[in-house]
Amino acid sequence: MSRRKKKEGILSAGAGKFAVGHPMATFKRILSYFKPYKGRVILAGISLVLNVAATVGGTFMLSVIIDDYIGPLASGSSAVTMGDFAMMTGVMASLYLIGVLLHYAYNWIIVNMTTKIQRNIRDQMFESMQKLPVRFFDTHANGDIMSCYTNDTDTLRELMANGVPYLISNGLTVLAIFVAMMIINWLLTLFIVVMLVIMFFIVKYVGGKSGKHFVRQQKAIGVLDGYVEEHIEGMRVVKVFCHEDAEKEAFDGINAKLRGASRKAHTYANVLMPILGNIGYINYAITAIVGALFIAADIRVGGIMGLGSLIAFLQFSRQFSAPIGQMSQQMNSILMALAGAERIFALIDSEPEKDEGYVTLVNAREDEQGNITESDTRTGEWAWKHYHKATDSTTYVKWTGEVEFEDVTFGYVPEKTVLHDVSLVAKPGQKIALVGSTGAGKTTITNLINRFYDVDEGKIRYDNINIQKIKKPDLRRSLGMVLQDTHLFTGTVRDNIRYGNLNATDEEVEKAAKLANADAFIRHLPQGYDTMLSGDGANLSQGQRQLLSIARAAVADPPVLILDEATSSIDTRTEKLIEKGMDSLMHGRTVFIIAHRLSTVRNADVILVLEHGEIIERGNHDELLAQRGRYYQLYTGAFELE
Repeated sequence: MSRRKKKEGILSAGAGKFAVGHPMATFKRILSYFKPYKGRVILAGISLVLNVAATVGGTFMLSVIIDDYIGPLASGSSAVTMGDFAMMTGVMASLYLIGVLLHYAYNWIIVNMTTKIQRNIRDQMFESMQKLPVRFFDTHANGDIMSCYTNDTDTLRELMANGVPYLISNGLTVLAIFVAMMIINWLLTLFIVVMLVIMFFIVKYVGGKSGKHFVRQQKAIGVLDGYVEEHIEGMRVVKVFCHEDAEKEAFDGINAKLRGASRKAHTYANVLMPILGNIGYINYAITAIVGALFIAADIRVGGIMGLGSLIAFLQFSRQFSAPIGQMSQQMNSILMALAGAERIFALIDSEPEKDEGYVTLVNAREDEQGNITESDTRTGEWAWKHYHKATDSTTYVKWTGEVEFEDVTFGYVPEKTVLHDVSLVAKPGQKIALVGSTGAGKTTITNLINRFYDVDEGKIRYDNINIQKIKKPDLRRSLGMVLQDTHLFTGTVRDNIRYGNLNATDEEVEKAAKLANADAFIRHLPQGYDTMLSGDGANLSQGQRQLLSIARAAVADPPVLILDEATSSIDTRTEKLIEKGMDSLMHGRTVFIIAHRLSTVRNADVILVLEHGEIIERGNHDELLAQRGRYYQLYTGAFELE
């Protein structure tokens, strides 16, 4: 359970890091996404204003029809005919119909526009994520990041499509109704204003409480999503150790926190509408009584009051309180969406991986005199293109795969150094084996070669060029890696191998598979190389997945190859079968091999024994055995790697 508690802490921290707490700045940024759609925004605004005007105008005409048409017709007056009454009724119905059509047009524009903005935001998030350093993903839970793509973007779209538009629509409706009521009778309108002030203070208090808990709910959802995703990925481990009950207990705790935040948020939100509704009913009753007294006593203070005017005024009073309640409800959704938007923008604004490199890898030709020139076409030969600003000149260095560490010191966090003054040289074509106990720093060395992390002290040179001068994409394109944790993408077997070189032909893909000894099992799959893989290759064995990973590195054809426990999931028999293929793959390349099976590193040119981040022994297999030191203990079993 200690591992689980630690992971929960990471998830909670990850969720917190996405919240920056600047709602107004976040809201302004959301509005900036509407700039490319100015024409549609204006058209939607016009439709919204005309819709409100048509709806209020239709209700206002109710007083005119009752007082000026129904009343005279009922009293037998000849001044008004049924044709006049029918015409005015048709005008009122037309206004309501126009309002419905305008509301439909407005909704169509908004939905079309906000779904495009949502797509753009997701594209921007994914583009930014591709530029983030490995450190970011080491310190943020996958599920919390996924929550930004799903839950947070959905609430943001709801804000853009309904929250803000309805807030504006209801605000315009309240304003238009207020003007209409003032025209009918300003004195009765004062009663409405008093009730409005009471509603405002209730909304401010209850809405503030609700909004705070909606923000907590949004963060809790991110934590829950992260936990569920981690649990799904580790389901086999859970079942192996029979931790189903313990996991359920841990999930119940996280779910209870979400339930608590959600309960409080929705309790305050749900109690607000009944309170406002009852105040509206009280307001309606008082207005009806006072208005009836005005008519009975023929009091004309505040405006001429007839039966039609009173009916229209009462209708307006109901329409006046409803938008206020809806606005209060929308404020809760807006606060929740702003919390999600802050997490989205924090992800987008996360500092990208820095790359100050300027040395690039280019196609090259070498003449008989050894002169290297750049080529516009693929030649099979490569060179480092090095621009020298001081002399305004460009030189080309042949790509050979020599790697040198010079007094390298590094720590993932400042307070803990992982490597201490590490120095090594890997000549082109050499096999360098890194052995040692877990945590000795073997994988860290390969992470530094790829510049997943940068050294704190010292230098790493690649073909005698400081790797910090090499552009990261070019550096990584020149390296092939086979990781201990194999990851396969949804797609065909052929696509997964070709991932190492997207320009590889089918023949090159199959050649790489044969080199890794994966061709035989691939051809026994239902559709061979066109067999679809999903769920990280769940329909393959761990060994088969790792063979595909080796084939993927082979098709990249790099001069430097890094094998991080590349055969750890392959049985001894299969390992023997691929040794020749691996030898062919490693031939002529600089290879870094990390292995716990010391039998796989016997043929290495140089074996480096690491302990606590330091190289304590170096030499070939025979030399190290003769020293009878740590390597001798490891090889003979006198000292366990773990």
